[in-house]
Amino acid sequence: MNTRITPLEAPFEEETAEILAAMMPPGAPPIALFRTFAKNLPMAKAMRRWGSYELSRDLSLSMRQREIVINRVTALCKCEYEWGVHVAFFAERVGFTREQVTSLTHGNGSDTCWSDDVETTLIQFVDALHEGANTNDSQWEGLARHLNEQQMLDVCMLAGWYHAISFAANAARVPFEFGAPRFADYLQSTKVI
Repeated sequence: MNTRITPLEAPFEEETAEILAAMMPPGAPPIALFRTFAKNLPMAKAMRRWGSYELSRDLSLSMRQREIVINRVTALCKCEYEWGVHVAFFAERVGFTREQVTSLTHGNGSDTCWSDDVETTLIQFVDALHEGANTNDSQWEGLARHLNEQQMLDVCMLAGWYHAISFAANAARVPFEFGAPRFADYLQSTKVI
């Protein structure tokens, strides 16, 4: 599959270099997705603030909850690029087991690797949002038993944000990051039999 929008390559113009540097941890080179977004600099500038919020400590979800949402949404959207970036950078940091990454990628919230009711309910909630762009009252109330209103809003917006990221990365055919995992690396079944 050929890239449809080729990411910018260094050397970057000064303004572009500043935006890209601000989107990455200090000293890290910009990933292909951000270099693709930088082809539309006004959009990249606007996205930076919201994207920074979604990955910041200001987000009311724990980092582990955040990564459950992101990994599940990107897997459901078949966005192997963004899924791989998050698995590579965060899966170990948030304590995901190999079985949990496999479940988020190919399974569901009823897989045996999930023992925490909040996490199981969160996965099911994200699945409902993805499938119907909504949840029913039971699904909403189920997650609201564990999360407050601020967190509920963050889950909804985080899921929507990563739908948008997935749409752009998939449609532009952003090239995979070197060393990032692929869906096929996590094919082992975790289903309850």
